Amino acid sequence: MAALVGLLVLLGVAVVLSVVLGARVVSLTEVLSGLRGDGSEIGALAVGQRVPRTATAVVAGACLGLSGALMQAVTRNPIADPGILGVNTGASLAMVTGIAFLGTRSLSQQLWLALAGGLLTAVFVYAIGSVGPGGGTPVKLALAGMATTAALSAAVSAIMLPRAQGMDGFRFWQVGGLGRGSWESLSAIAPFVAVAAVLSLLVARPLNSLALGEEVAVGLGVRVGQTRLLAAGAGVLLGSAVTAVTGPISFTGLMVPHAVRMLCGPDHRWLLPLSALGGAVLLTAADVVGRVLIRPSEVPVGVITAFVGAPVLIAIARGAKVRQL
Repeated sequence: MAALVGLLVLLGVAVVLSVVLGARVVSLTEVLSGLRGDGSEIGALAVGQRVPRTATAVVAGACLGLSGALMQAVTRNPIADPGILGVNTGASLAMVTGIAFLGTRSLSQQLWLALAGGLLTAVFVYAIGSVGPGGGTPVKLALAGMATTAALSAAVSAIMLPRAQGMDGFRFWQVGGLGRGSWESLSAIAPFVAVAAVLSLLVARPLNSLALGEEVAVGLGVRVGQTRLLAAGAGVLLGSAVTAVTGPISFTGLMVPHAVRMLCGPDHRWLLPLSALGGAVLLTAADVVGRVLIRPSEVPVGVITAFVGAPVLIAIARGAKVRQL
């Protein structure tokens, strides 16, 4: 309960800072005018643009944190997340391919492309990582995911570079950013996020049994295959939907579940919702840092999370020796 209250307080602080800070620091009067939508001052107009961006950061961070927790539980891999397993990059490649060769511009079309790309990449990584003796071990899945991510990232760059002028507005799909966040985009992904959230609630208790081992889980009446399929599907759905709006943002789903696990333990009934809250806090705070670091320009949020997440990944790999959870 203390962790829940603490994360809610941190989220509130991060949201306030996200609305107030940016290329221009706004006053309380400008904030109120911007929230009411009746101000013509530059500060009030800036607030009007920051509110949907802040909401996007909260939703995207929650989805990535929850997706990472689900993928770590399903694969029993301490360094699994939508970015490392290639889901985000696969979704990005599908969208960039659609824009470049099929002329897709509507958000709904891009969303379906992202879901297809993320799903196909997840299946491919699992298939490659499961080849050979021992099946899909954490090390093999992580290596397959990283190799696939590198290859798909190169493909995204290869498609975008010859079309630099026509695709300038889509460069955030290379590193991830929140500048495209809007109420329209949030409405488009809301049904997918809601379905994935419900699935996460349904599999929370079975995942606790699955963590004890497949034989124990079967003895407790858990349908192991169905639980893994639902949890993995929810994780891929969350990661792909977010990528359709923000581009590939890595490491959020990696860092947050580990931090939350230290606070609340391995019980997925607490781990999953708190990972969603933690992801919202992290991504909102990272966006604020990116906006104030080199004002009036900004650093994409994907760069901030990668800068923080890379040392965390190294520490986890060294400390856990990539053993199963």
